[in-house]
Amino acid sequence: MFKTDTDAAQPAASPAALTRRSLFTLAGAGAALAAAPAAARSFGTGFTHNVASGEPAANSVLLWTRYVADKETALTWQVSESESFARPVAEGSVTASASRDWCAKGLATGLSPDRWYFFRFLAPDGTASPTGRTRTLPQGPSAKFRMAVFSCANFGFGWFNAYGHAVEANDVDLAVHLGDYIYEYGLGTYPTAGQAHPDRVLEPSTEIVALTDYRLRYATYRADPDLQRLHQVLPMIAVWDDHESANDSWKNGAQNHQSDTEGDWQVRKAAAKQAYREWMPVPDTPYSTYQVGDLATLFRIDTRLEGRDEQFSLEKVMAGIKDPQALAETLAKFRDGAWADKDRQLLGAAQETWLAEALAASTRAGTHWQVLAQQVLIGNLKTPKDLMRQAGSGLPDFIRGRLEAAAAASEAGLPSNMDAWDGYPAARERVFKAALNADANLVVLAGDTHNAWAFELSQDGAAVGVEFGGHSVSSPGYESYLTFVQPDTLAAALVAENPQLKWANTAQRGYMAVELTPARVTTEYRFIAGVKQRSTQLAGTKRISTDKGSGKLAV
Repeated sequence: MFKTDTDAAQPAASPAALTRRSLFTLAGAGAALAAAPAAARSFGTGFTHNVASGEPAANSVLLWTRYVADKETALTWQVSESESFARPVAEGSVTASASRDWCAKGLATGLSPDRWYFFRFLAPDGTASPTGRTRTLPQGPSAKFRMAVFSCANFGFGWFNAYGHAVEANDVDLAVHLGDYIYEYGLGTYPTAGQAHPDRVLEPSTEIVALTDYRLRYATYRADPDLQRLHQVLPMIAVWDDHESANDSWKNGAQNHQSDTEGDWQVRKAAAKQAYREWMPVPDTPYSTYQVGDLATLFRIDTRLEGRDEQFSLEKVMAGIKDPQALAETLAKFRDGAWADKDRQLLGAAQETWLAEALAASTRAGTHWQVLAQQVLIGNLKTPKDLMRQAGSGLPDFIRGRLEAAAAASEAGLPSNMDAWDGYPAARERVFKAALNADANLVVLAGDTHNAWAFELSQDGAAVGVEFGGHSVSSPGYESYLTFVQPDTLAAALVAENPQLKWANTAQRGYMAVELTPARVTTEYRFIAGVKQRSTQLAGTKRISTDKGSGKLAV
């Protein structure tokens, strides 16, 4: 499968050593796709979707490509320290076939730690794929490691400029995607016809339900030039959220799955998982760890499909109750009963046990930081009680109804987002106690909400760690429907209402650049100028850090 060359001991390449011209030579194949909307392109034959890499370890990395032919085809992959591939340090063979939608993945092993490599695939006729760049994780004492963290990229709303900026900045070692890499909706749903970008045409046009639907949706997304560039020049660790299957998914269903018209949920879930694992440089395991030298253990966890119990609905809890006193009593009963149920699961018992043991193992090994790469906010977030007063008159009835429900929940001491960890307080408490028992320096990374957050996490008065919640690549945030309140005013109200929340941005898209050092973790929130025009221009940044052992944020 592979061979190791003695030249592997040469000095590692670094991002700084790759010139801007060299970087965009690597990305050129993807950039050329920008000339036409997706629906006008033919995915064609041969290497249709560039290359990608993922699952980095100190001595290995997973390589991905897609090669379409008229029959099953054996491909050769190569890894080299130079773009010439004069002396490959690892080689192997993989098969592209219709059974996996022509996607092929190979595991390159025997590599050296903390090193940049080039890789490519070769077809039997000698045709080469575009050249990719990847990196192994450090081993042992490490001074610094940087990650670009993304979530929530809705193709129809506009361009993936956050991906493009990360490639152009060329200052990170790894891409981390926290989910909603694709969205399942058909045309006219999300975005609506009025919101949709005219050049961002979805395929298929209907909601994706069957395996062929999911595959075509990935093919459409992966034709995006900036997403191709990101995969081509950075390894990625990725987790799915709900839209890779269906909105607000859980182990036995989803809000956006109707069994009477869309079939059995388990069949749809299996199709979603299969397409994801075909098209992404990921393994078949639902959760895993990644050791970044002695700096950090990254825990990729699943909060969606493995063990999640069904979400509560505040609307259902409050349905039909008009009397304020009766409503308060109903919410108090729900708060103290079903919501607080000690047996409710978000991770599932098996994953929860694994995580507790893995946290303890990480700290015993002397690792500085324990980082959860996962989907949904873990910090406590309630709706400001006076939001309705700020709203004034003229709101659509459905918006006013939601705000009234959220305000009533806040009055009862309940959070508004039952799809996040807030909807599973007992499960969150168990994870927090596991982190405290392990003496972990916990950093939680979250996506899902489309807005940016920074929390100081605590349990029974003890500091547990911090959370950096990432804003979206293109999906709209609060600014799209809470238009009656200025974003700065809304952010201030949210911080004032929630003691754990120290900062928020509810109006801008982008990504997080997270830097790990032995003493500090710093997140730079990077805000792109917009998504309607293809551009890597930034509108601003915000840096927030936490010192090891503090459980506090320097905002």
